[in-house]
Amino acid sequence: MTDAELDAALDRAAHWLRTAERVCVLTGAGVSAESGVPTFRASDGLWEGHRIEDVASPDGWDRNPLLVWQFYNARRANVATVKPNAGHFALVAMEDRWSDRFTLVTQNVDGLHLEAGSRRVLEIHGSLRQTRCLTCGSVTNRGSEPLGDAPECPQCRGRLRPHIVWFGEGLPDDVWSAAMVAAHECDVLLVIGTSAVVHPAASLIPISKRHKAVPAKVIEVNLTPTEASAYADVGLYGPSGEMLPKLLQRLG
Repeated sequence: MTDAELDAALDRAAHWLRTAERVCVLTGAGVSAESGVPTFRASDGLWEGHRIEDVASPDGWDRNPLLVWQFYNARRANVATVKPNAGHFALVAMEDRWSDRFTLVTQNVDGLHLEAGSRRVLEIHGSLRQTRCLTCGSVTNRGSEPLGDAPECPQCRGRLRPHIVWFGEGLPDDVWSAAMVAAHECDVLLVIGTSAVVHPAASLIPISKRHKAVPAKVIEVNLTPTEASAYADVGLYGPSGEMLPKLLQRLG
C-alpha cells in the first residue's frame, strides 16, 4: 500500500470503529508470529521429521502419546520465552474502550492475548497452558511449568493430554457458540493475522455479514490480502504490531 492508500484506509476503519456499538476481533497465527512464536505448520509441514498430523491428532496420540507430549512441551518452552507485542496491547486498549461490548476470538493457543491483559478472550482452539485429564476430565492451567513426557493429573493421577483442539476434533460447543454470537452481533469485525482458510474459524467472517439489516464492516489487518479479503470492506496491509497502534491512534 502507498502511504496515501494506507492513510485513507486507516481513516475509513477508524470512522467505522468510532460509530460501532459492538466490536468483534478474530486473530490468527500472524499476530503471534510477530512475537516470535513459530507458525503451527512449518513450511514443509513437518516437525522433527514427523507430519504435524502425527503429533496433533487423536490418531497420533493413540499411536505415540510420548511423541505428542515432546512436541507440545517444545511449543510450551518456546512460548515461555516470548512476550506480547504492540498489536496485542493495542487490542487491550480497544477492549478498554468497548468493555463488555468487545469480544476477541483467537485461533492462537499461546495465551499471549491474556498475558497482554485482554479479558474477553475466546480461545477456540484451546491453550498450550492448559491440560485436560482423560480420567476425571479436569482442565488445569499449568502455565509454563515443565510437565515431562508423561504428565499425570494432580487430582486423580490419570493421564493428561494438552487442552488443544486437534485435527479431526470439534471446537468446544460453549466457546464456539459464544464466538458465533459475537460475530453475528458486532458492527465491526477485525480480522487480524489469519489466512482465513481454517474452518470453522474462518466462517465467522461471513457470519458477521449474514441476516442483518446492516452487515458488519470487516477490517482486515494482514501482511498481504488473504481469503478474508473478499469480505473485507477495508484492508490494512502490514504487520499488525504497526497497523493496530496506528488505527488506535486514529480513534482518538
